[in-house]
Amino acid sequence: MTEKNAEGVRAAVAADVPAVAAVTDAAYRPYIERIGVVPQPMEADHAANVAAGKVFVTGEPVHGLVVIEACAGHLFLDSIAVHPDAHGTGVGRRLLHFVDARARELGLGEIRLYTNALMWENQKIYPKYGYEVVERRTDGPYDRIHYRKRLD
Repeated sequence: MTEKNAEGVRAAVAADVPAVAAVTDAAYRPYIERIGVVPQPMEADHAANVAAGKVFVTGEPVHGLVVIEACAGHLFLDSIAVHPDAHGTGVGRRLLHFVDARARELGLGEIRLYTNALMWENQKIYPKYGYEVVERRTDGPYDRIHYRKRLD
């Protein structure tokens, strides 16, 4: 068993790849019709991301995950996915707290992320956790709202 942090989050391992794909698919599939394209996290190379140490999971079986990447001066939160069966149980909150702790552990003072402009649920959630809107930008077929959170 891989070591978990205080939030019950651990680094994903190769055996988690099918669960990472399944949770990502379950979390993002409902948005396909609304946004008119497949959300980018559903098309990610989950095995490569796990092998690169970018994926962290929670739950037995896995019911939540984040994909993060350390960049120059910030931590990029590429994806957060919670299985619909776990909505409202605090999984997302625990994952966002983990991301904060991970950024601090890496000596990074800022977290950045973006969400599709039509995923309005996210636009209500992120500000509650200290994220502020930086800009709205179209990237290919995606209309995205970019956020940042500065850490103390």
